[in-house]
Amino acid sequence: MDRTRPAGRRDQRRPAAAAASATARARRQDRPHYWFADRLLAVLSGQRPVHWMLGHTIGEAYEQLVRLAPGAPLRPADRVTPVVRHCGEFHPGPGVIEAFARIGSGDRVSAMAFRLEQGADQRWRCAAVELGGERIGVPG
Repeated sequence: MDRTRPAGRRDQRRPAAAAASATARARRQDRPHYWFADRLLAVLSGQRPVHWMLGHTIGEAYEQLVRLAPGAPLRPADRVTPVVRHCGEFHPGPGVIEAFARIGSGDRVSAMAFRLEQGADQRWRCAAVELGGERIGVPG
């Protein structure tokens, strides 16, 4: 008798797939661009207040979020909670990450780009945010 699976269960792939999925999520959260993408999404979808990012931004990024957050541009459509589907990164120099994220909410897909800079204290902070190809709140 196999005591590692519930009685009547025939599919052996599920437990391994669930464990692999949990491992992938944990690895993803260790990467700063994914960490910031999730937090920016929470603010821009209205799930969290903008001051939640106060210590995690520098320069104009916080002001960009202050101007943008009341409109909640990534608010879920059709009551489907938005999620970060993928987040890519580019390192133009030491201590800098330019990242992009695909945000999914049901059938809707949105784009978000942001810049992270690493301070002397080795902490990453968001320095700029863009949605849909237009810079948010920066006078042109």
